[in-house]
Amino acid sequence: MRIHFIAIGGSVMHNLAISLAKQGHQITGSDDQIVEPSRSHLIEAGLLPDQLGWFADKVTEDIDAVILGAHAQADNPELKKAQELGLKIYSFPEFIQELSQDKIRVVIAGATENNDYEHDYARYALLRKRI
Repeated sequence: MRIHFIAIGGSVMHNLAISLAKQGHQITGSDDQIVEPSRSHLIEAGLLPDQLGWFADKVTEDIDAVILGAHAQADNPELKKAQELGLKIYSFPEFIQELSQDKIRVVIAGATENNDYEHDYARYALLRKRI
């Protein structure tokens, strides 16, 4: 798939972009601000945009999906272009839901101070159920 990220520099968005690239998808993206550690991670993955900003010409009709970051505004030129072209536009949660349609989904929530325990309990439960 060819996937374009609007706001690729977010803490969650850049990790999804890198993961999808490792799976063999063609990834492009834009952002008006990319800070550490996202910047270093995108550089390592070869996904850091050449320049900061929003560029409608990055959105072309051969893109299979656009993933829209939370801080992109409704008047974003890339979003407008994607809408004009009739491309499939997903929020992060919508895209994750689309990817996991046929999979068992597990949600783990808990306090951050003791998350090692939560990870251990989750690992035990998943291994016991052979998930």
